[in-house]
Amino acid sequence: MMCRIFLSLALTIALVARVSGATGKPDIIVILSDDMGFSDIGCYGGEIETPNLDALAKGGLKYTQFYNTARCCPTRASLLTGLYPHQAGIGHMMDDKGLDGYRGELSRNGATMAEVVKPAGYRTYMVGKWHVTKKVNPQGENEKSNWPLQRGFERFYGTIHGAGSFFDPNSLVKDNTLISPYADPDYKPEQYYYTDAISDHAVRFISDHAKENKDKPLFMYVAYTAAHWPMHAKESDMAKYKGKYAGGYDAVRAARLKKARALGVVDADWAITPQAGGKWDEVKDRAYEERCMEVYAAMVDCMDQGIGRIVAELKKQGRYENTLIFFMQDNGGCAEPIGRGKGGGAGNKKKPNANANANNTAGPVLRRADKPTLPPLAAEYLQPDMIPKQTRDGFPMRQGYGVLPGAADTYCGYGEAWANVSNTPFREYKHWVHEGGISTPLIAHWPAGTDRPGRLVKAPAHLIDIMATVVDVSGAPYPKEQNDTATTPMEGVSLKAPFMGGDISRPQPIFWEHEGNRAVREGKWKLVAKGPRGAWELYDMEADRTELHDLAAPHQDVVTDLAAKWETWAKRAQVIPWIWGAPYEEERAGR
Repeated sequence: MMCRIFLSLALTIALVARVSGATGKPDIIVILSDDMGFSDIGCYGGEIETPNLDALAKGGLKYTQFYNTARCCPTRASLLTGLYPHQAGIGHMMDDKGLDGYRGELSRNGATMAEVVKPAGYRTYMVGKWHVTKKVNPQGENEKSNWPLQRGFERFYGTIHGAGSFFDPNSLVKDNTLISPYADPDYKPEQYYYTDAISDHAVRFISDHAKENKDKPLFMYVAYTAAHWPMHAKESDMAKYKGKYAGGYDAVRAARLKKARALGVVDADWAITPQAGGKWDEVKDRAYEERCMEVYAAMVDCMDQGIGRIVAELKKQGRYENTLIFFMQDNGGCAEPIGRGKGGGAGNKKKPNANANANNTAGPVLRRADKPTLPPLAAEYLQPDMIPKQTRDGFPMRQGYGVLPGAADTYCGYGEAWANVSNTPFREYKHWVHEGGISTPLIAHWPAGTDRPGRLVKAPAHLIDIMATVVDVSGAPYPKEQNDTATTPMEGVSLKAPFMGGDISRPQPIFWEHEGNRAVREGKWKLVAKGPRGAWELYDMEADRTELHDLAAPHQDVVTDLAAKWETWAKRAQVIPWIWGAPYEEERAGR
């Protein structure tokens, strides 16, 4: 026994020496994907081919109870600042609701990870989706105050807005300048595809860093838009999944559950939630439904290929061993019905887009025209629309149930039933704070800083913990103020301890609020409600993480205690009074 203790201590000292000695501070790469469910990637149960993420998980740590905030903008604000999203000014989306927690702009009271590590000697880079400012088309330089270069990053390639075509993205920016992907003198791929562009620029930044700043540590934030709608993919990637989903929703869910249980990321005692979003034997157009998931899988696959190229470049530059890589997702699978309605309706069922079918106002354009019917767009043309009206070469946009997705002239989501598959085995989706909306894989890979790779970390953790971990491993102090503005203290705790076999120490519960959906997690208990008027539900996360057995009635003492803690947090964190009114009408009116 004593020999094993001394051996373990010696290994720990050796590993620490590797990190703090000749190798210096670790490089840090934070990777975030978009609108993906808990079980989509292979190492968390999925059938989608993700060998590069699987390899990172095998050589690092897998956190089985890691959480996001249920929506894209709030997640990005929380991840960047280490605060709850409301404290960072983005409790909802990119609109100002007249409350400090819901301004729709990244607050100056929170420092970004780039702003924190830059003074500690790091060079800072970002590629991909920003989506924490309303100023997508700024009128003057002063309106770029919340763009990446003004929030600590030294180089940037990506989109300011949150969604758009993968073949012709809107709000595309290089450093501080809006550009067209078809008029970029420095990046001319054979076929422009945004996921590849993100990966290629990440690789370029690593390569350039090695040439220009090889003795300095690197920090990079890689924010993919895969697999957010629209369902766009390259033919070569889609071909791999042809016929893969002919078995339907239940068959894929069952296979994922079996694999996830075998991998240990899902407890064998947790029952799977009922299938939602429709039954396979009642599907009217199976070719369309299969194609939606084939395209989705291709999008994830392409992202994984890009992550592989990033890892390969780190190895090429001799930086792989001392690079801490995080991978996570911004919310659960997305059930939004965009582009799936009748008559070409887009966006959602209440607000159809008048431009959804530019050449057919009577209904969806199911088949692509033999040749372009609209004038082509100039290479310098800056795409202004989230849903383009046409492709660059003149084909009008097609939407509606039955329009096979994938190509640049289509625009739709993959639907509720497939989102339910993505979130296997959990309930609900993006927007909601039941487990399906907030559960994400977290892979942490750091060869020089991990003693026993392949470990499962089952303690609950949250986005707010990533900043605390970055501060811990980089040695960068979190500022008390910046630019004469006091900063809100970090909310999270470092996740570094499990790298060396330790446990996460968390003194406070974890909290959520989005669109009135709210929750608190403390120990094995989770209190959760739908909407501002929804009743509290209570679940034992150790016995029933799929949230099928509400224990609120027999444990009213726990409900009362956790609800009070949520209220205290909500007032402190700028969550209430929220704009939906109940249950705070009197407080909101100042009475």
